[in-house]
Amino acid sequence: MAAYRYMTNRMTSLPLTADRKETEWQKILPIAENNKFPLHHITKLKRYTQHKTHDKNKKWDVFTFRTPKVRKITNLFKQTDIKIAFKSTNTIQQQTRPKNHGMTPDYNKSGIYKLKCKTKQKSLHRPN
Repeated sequence: MAAYRYMTNRMTSLPLTADRKETEWQKILPIAENNKFPLHHITKLKRYTQHKTHDKNKKWDVFTFRTPKVRKITNLFKQTDIKIAFKSTNTIQQQTRPKNHGMTPDYNKSGIYKLKCKTKQKSLHRPN
């Protein structure tokens, strides 16, 4: 399916003449037929990609979704020709970042350690 989506998207998005688009289409159909892919799926995919290319001329604005108030603000745009998209501040980069945020664990800190011997009641000091 991905290959047919790629081919039809390429056919509709490239600046081709109507004859060249038809030539491309006539190349896609036998490929699908030889691979026993249903032709009605291919034609449906072609209609979808053609419709999708018409939507590219619309204006979009992106909002960072932080609070429900952002949703209320974006509802004002519904009466305009501007389409709204939301993005999150919670990204993969933030999820994969180490959790200690620059804090050094206790066993990595430098300093003087004191050990106390239980049998002889002596303290052992180890300088840095």
